[in-house]
Amino acid sequence: MAGALDGVRVLDLSRHLAGPYCAMMLGDLGAEVIKIERPGVGDESRHWGPPFFDGESAYYLCCNRNKQSLTLNLKHERGVALAHELVRSSDVFIENFRVGVLDKLGLGYPQLQAINPRLVYCSVSGFGHTGPDRELGSYDFLIQGRSGLMSITGEPDGPPLKVGVAIADVAAGLFACSAVLSALFARERTGVGQHLDIALYDSQVAVLANLASNYLCSGEIPGRWGNAHKSIVPYQTFQAADDYLILAIGNDAQWRQFCVAAGVAAWAQDSRFTTNPERVANREALIPLLQELIRGKTVAEWLQLCAEADVPAGPINAIDKVFADPQVDARGMLVEMPHPTIGTVRLAGTPLKLSATPAEMRLPPPLLGEHTDAILARLLALDDRVIAELHRDGVV
Repeated sequence: MAGALDGVRVLDLSRHLAGPYCAMMLGDLGAEVIKIERPGVGDESRHWGPPFFDGESAYYLCCNRNKQSLTLNLKHERGVALAHELVRSSDVFIENFRVGVLDKLGLGYPQLQAINPRLVYCSVSGFGHTGPDRELGSYDFLIQGRSGLMSITGEPDGPPLKVGVAIADVAAGLFACSAVLSALFARERTGVGQHLDIALYDSQVAVLANLASNYLCSGEIPGRWGNAHKSIVPYQTFQAADDYLILAIGNDAQWRQFCVAAGVAAWAQDSRFTTNPERVANREALIPLLQELIRGKTVAEWLQLCAEADVPAGPINAIDKVFADPQVDARGMLVEMPHPTIGTVRLAGTPLKLSATPAEMRLPPPLLGEHTDAILARLLALDDRVIAELHRDGVV
């Protein structure tokens, strides 16, 4: 069965995480993705380790499936000419170079739009293509700090902390993918492509969501609440007899259900705790009572009790338990793919579940330049002699 983006060709000049993550999602949805990399070096994330598996970094493997790798020297005049030829038959171009770099190489949006007016050109950068900081380079960690995310992450009396995963990169990749899909849809009506300007900084500011809104509406600067929630109680971690668990009670009905199931029905009638605003106002009285109660049973016992009472609660899993979870298995969120050097590579699956055009894991993350000769022959009709010359001259 063809994927939703079957027939769409993507040229992926991006490196690291945000751009490659976007391109991988397009590949999962059926697009043909050609990853263009520097000869002999490739995507810098190939070298971000350990761990490495037969020379491939786990970091690189996480965001480069469903792609073919073409090495191309974009500082060589002929390399740029080959890129131009590929653009003629492509639908999407993804890049995350510093602002202005590709324009100097002849690969900026105005130059490629002249070659292929239908091209959707997606730029992913730290700060976007406008504004005073447009030329600054950046990484996820710096964006987490500058965006305010770290100021709201961590314990109230502790230092600011980054999120454990590169969330600014991932968010930018998700927004970039949405923008590409929207531009492809618009192209069906207009017949022309457009330039997409996706910034990590913009993306992370948007991800502040309700906390940004809280500040913009009240003028009050949000702080760090650790594993608690400023506006909902109880909605935090608690120490059970054997480990920690999460209790996430989002409304008053769930609170009453919990109190009955836990044998403390009187708490639901206590005027200090009846409604969520009252529980928030009396947090310092309620949380110690809950902590003493919850310490009396194991995590498993509380999870069973809460499930039977229809009260949201959950464990705090280490990553090994995540990938041993039957729900993860049932949803196809652990996939195994044959790999030319590793043998079998295990990857997190795709959350994109489409009933009529399902996402598919077709290709493992490619070796550097693995498909160079095949792409040049298939898409540009170059013969063996010409391809050999390109290798000899350092073009590919």
